[in-house]
Amino acid sequence: MWLSAIKLAVQAGSHIYKNRQETKMLMSDAQKRHALAMAKGEAEYQGKLLEARQSDWKDEFILLLLSAPIVLLAWAVWSEDPSAMDKMQLFFKYFSELPFWYQTIFVGVIASVYGLKATDLIKRK
Repeated sequence: MWLSAIKLAVQAGSHIYKNRQETKMLMSDAQKRHALAMAKGEAEYQGKLLEARQSDWKDEFILLLLSAPIVLLAWAVWSEDPSAMDKMQLFFKYFSELPFWYQTIFVGVIASVYGLKATDLIKRK
């Protein structure tokens, strides 16, 4: 009786071990296929980077950074302060005159924070 119980336990253990190894191999194959698809541009990037973004503060910082000119513009309009409006117009004038490479880098950094493809955003422009 003890021998049959030991034999059954060994068989069950080896079956479980075999299934775990097969699962690891299948997961590895799936990761490889997904990586190839990402390299070809057929699939979006997923993985540890996306998990790390869940607790990242950069998204909120970029949102605040992008919102600041809008808030200042609104304040300049609603405060009816002519000097504030002149300064905002001057700011946007200078910002629009920045070189294209700088604008592209700026858009690219913001897009990467939110996981967007900057090339798609620039093409729409």
